[in-house]
Amino acid sequence: MRIIGGIASGITIFAPKGLAVRPTPDLVRQAVFNSLGERIVGASILELFAGSGALSLESLSRGAIRAVCVELNPHHSTFIRKNLAATKLPASALEIRTQDVFPALRQLAHAGQQFDLILADPPYGQKNVNCRSESLAQQILDLADLRSVLKSDGLFVLGHSKRDTLTIPSEWHDRKVLKHGDSIMRFMELTNTAPNSAC
Repeated sequence: MRIIGGIASGITIFAPKGLAVRPTPDLVRQAVFNSLGERIVGASILELFAGSGALSLESLSRGAIRAVCVELNPHHSTFIRKNLAATKLPASALEIRTQDVFPALRQLAHAGQQFDLILADPPYGQKNVNCRSESLAQQILDLADLRSVLKSDGLFVLGHSKRDTLTIPSEWHDRKVLKHGDSIMRFMELTNTAPNSAC
């Protein structure tokens, strides 16, 4: 993998080997950040299920001012630190929380922290037919704490498999949906906000 744009463009970053982590492919990341455009500049970022930290590092490279990575596996968190060092981006701009996403969101919400952009590309769920999804993507989407930590004009970008049919809670609406192979990336806003001019 590599950083695609910004001041760290072209720098190679690494993901842990094995099935426990599924890095967002370069082409999908490029499509996501092309869609975000200038919205990333000056933004505060929360990355859930961070894995290699690629989405946070890409954001910082493109002008985000702060990123928080949440990753449960300590081994994976070590890769995030190594990747940060490789990019030579400011260490103070990235906070790594080695913990489960759900209590992390609860703690962030209770602390009153909010973010301009939340990025989540969790492990894929199983195909669901005539039943509600039980995937991590659905669980995170259902969570009230997620809504609490997103600024009122913020954007939530959620990745999931096309075979995983999500039920979109009434609190959310799709602003844009990108499809690439088996991957779907949804750009979502809270329903009580006016549409923004850019994704």
